[in-house]
Amino acid sequence: MSVLTLAHLYPREMNIYGDTGNVLVLRKRLQWRGMDAKVVGVHVGDPLPPDTDILLGGGGQDAAQGEIGRDFVSRGAELRAMADDGVVMLTICGTYQLLGHHFLTKDGRRIEGVGVLDVITTGSDQRLIGNNNIDTDWGRLVGFENHSGLTDLGPGAQPLGRTVAGRGNNGKDQTEGAVRDNVFGTYLHGPVLAKSPRFADELLSRALARRGEDPELEPLDDSLALGAADVAVRRPR
Repeated sequence: MSVLTLAHLYPREMNIYGDTGNVLVLRKRLQWRGMDAKVVGVHVGDPLPPDTDILLGGGGQDAAQGEIGRDFVSRGAELRAMADDGVVMLTICGTYQLLGHHFLTKDGRRIEGVGVLDVITTGSDQRLIGNNNIDTDWGRLVGFENHSGLTDLGPGAQPLGRTVAGRGNNGKDQTEGAVRDNVFGTYLHGPVLAKSPRFADELLSRALARRGEDPELEPLDDSLALGAADVAVRRPR
């Protein structure tokens, strides 16, 4: 039985909008197929598991991000090496921003990132908030955005998708999230994978392929998840 290692970054501090649910979704979708996941919580000062297959991080309040920011940046070389080695990463909101080059606050303070994703974020007085769904190569992704950091993509990153109803990365260019190889960043909370089953399976398939295992996954009945996505899309922002 295949067992994937899921490294969950800062599960206490970076879970303000239920992003831990992404970990639960991936593990359950493996279990439904006769596989499983070993979930390792990574707190400040903890080592990253050397056998990490999927790295997940969520969003948090600004105070929480300050507490973990130095720890995250101290892992920069290791995170860049993991990305270069094809480790699958899904980062939401705050950890998405920290994967970029830097965050420039609205008062001009520069917070360094780790440079895994070719993005920069600038603080603003504008808050982008509400239900959002985006068109991607893996179907529709559905979640909830709530951020005042405006993110712009450089040439080394592609958008995860295009916004249909929400504001996305910056409220200007209709992009949402960023992709580089097996690294994904997005502002979609919710948790996003609960209502985006095809994307959840894409992450699992990539992790299995990287290990040299069969990436083809047995189909599941996703009618409940897709129905929940339909309801969320119809709700007013």
